[in-house]
Amino acid sequence: MSRSLHTSAIALFLGASLSLSACQQNTPSEDIKVCNVNIHILGTAQDAGKPQIGQHNDPAWMDNKLVSPATSIAIADNIDGSRYLFDATPDIKAQLFALDRFSGSAGYRLDGIFLTHAHMGHYLGLAQFGREAMGAKSVPVFAMPRMASFLKNNGPWDQLISLNNIEIKPLSDKTSIELNERVTVTPFLVPHRGEYSETVGYKIQGPSKSAIYLPDIDTWQEWEAMGTNIEDVIAQNDVLFLDATFYNADELSGRDMSKIPHPPMVKTMERLHKLSVGERTKIQFIHLNHSNPTHDKHTKAFDEIGKAGYKIAKTGASYCLD
Repeated sequence: MSRSLHTSAIALFLGASLSLSACQQNTPSEDIKVCNVNIHILGTAQDAGKPQIGQHNDPAWMDNKLVSPATSIAIADNIDGSRYLFDATPDIKAQLFALDRFSGSAGYRLDGIFLTHAHMGHYLGLAQFGREAMGAKSVPVFAMPRMASFLKNNGPWDQLISLNNIEIKPLSDKTSIELNERVTVTPFLVPHRGEYSETVGYKIQGPSKSAIYLPDIDTWQEWEAMGTNIEDVIAQNDVLFLDATFYNADELSGRDMSKIPHPPMVKTMERLHKLSVGERTKIQFIHLNHSNPTHDKHTKAFDEIGKAGYKIAKTGASYCLD
């Protein structure tokens, strides 16, 4: 690589890593000024983001419009100004900057973080609150028992706790946390690889609408065996951000996909084919692996999702829970 091309690549990469913060490039789906409570999408990619390490043929390395940060959403209450983040991703710096911009704030504010589980894209961003970076003061981190124990008993996370950079707030399955008179958050256990922690999704209940945040699950069938039917969850909520890591079950050549189970989008659509068009439009597919062709709106896969009545979550979009 020539020196000029090398310099250009670095510049493009740095620009890409911050492209999320230029939120004027994204058009929210709702006017946030007319909503008491908003959900903002801060990233839609699988844990490692897009482009992913080692994937040098990904055009996103040279085109920051194709970059996708790791999956995260946020609640912004426009009455009291509070903001809550769901998952602390490796892209948390740009995501928090973008959240401030979305919320019309001149500066940083974060009232808490809700963690789903201990896979890299969902908690590594906590390191940014430590003494090497922000040196934060008692950021509330909401975590289930195994997740909390993992943070308390393993470095460097235990140092964040001992230095009071973060403060663990315990969660229990299906027990609601009231953030204020307008918003409650309820965790629910789902089946997913549990090497270090359990995995949860969240129901976010706003003033009149509710959302489901469920970026990781092994299979809908296993969840049903635990007593929860995905069709019922769809019927009971207004917008659902659902695991769409893979489009199909064979898109990662050379990898044993049984070791990284997720419900492929084609299988989810097969299961839900009897839903009405109105029910399908509630679903926003999220947590797309770098290999997922639906990152690209010009692909046949992307067209098939739209024709079937579903949507692909978009970084920068905003949803009203009033």
